[in-house]
Amino acid sequence: MDTPEQPPQTSPAIRTIAMPADTNPAGDIFGGWLMSQMDLAAGSVAALRARGRSATIAVEGMKFLRPVKIGDEVSLFADIVHIGRTSMQIQVQAWRRERHQETGEKVTEAMFTFVALDDEGRARPVDKATVSA
Repeated sequence: MDTPEQPPQTSPAIRTIAMPADTNPAGDIFGGWLMSQMDLAAGSVAALRARGRSATIAVEGMKFLRPVKIGDEVSLFADIVHIGRTSMQIQVQAWRRERHQETGEKVTEAMFTFVALDDEGRARPVDKATVSA
């Protein structure tokens, strides 16, 4: 028997509750809503690491494993896995937990790439000496 996957042991970047306004006609949470929450989590980590403005330039590898239901607590874990000259790759995992349950399950994960931006919106170097988030 396979051991169930466990969520990361770090604190989530974002924790939210899936609400009725976020659903499709079948009553499941829209994938786009979940992706936007993941982008917010990655963006928070990117801004902290870059010490300023940053923007999403790519999302790779998203595959939805199971639906999110109304009332589920959704936790988004974001970890920087690579820092380039101006960019950061951030792995984001989304986990759902029914509000009355102790355990949760992974819903999806994806790699988000962000670029640090200057005041004019141009790419700028990410200081590698900065403590990571």
